[in-house]
Amino acid sequence: MPSKKTAPRAKITRLRAQTKAIHVVNAVLMALFGLSLGGLTVASALPQKRKLAEKQAELERVLEQERQVVAAKEDAQAGCDAIGEDPEYLEIHAVDRLNVHRPGTTIFRMEREN
Repeated sequence: MPSKKTAPRAKITRLRAQTKAIHVVNAVLMALFGLSLGGLTVASALPQKRKLAEKQAELERVLEQERQVVAAKEDAQAGCDAIGEDPEYLEIHAVDRLNVHRPGTTIFRMEREN
């Protein structure tokens, strides 16, 4: 009869060992599954991040162009306002662009060397 009691104990010990091994394998498989799922998530986000960076760079270029256009518009508006309101400004532009000057004045021009 003592052999019958030892056999179930051996069987229980073997079953516990198998159960523990199954738990370890399950834990490893779940960890691998989690890592692969995380890797897929990161891999799918990279192209979107690159597109976002491209769109932000494009936005910066467009905003810079807008700043240049606004500055040119303001300069042109200031020139138009000065022509209508400031006779000295009008005279300076007439001398500079049209070679018109008052009699008795001497005009000095400096040419740039290219």
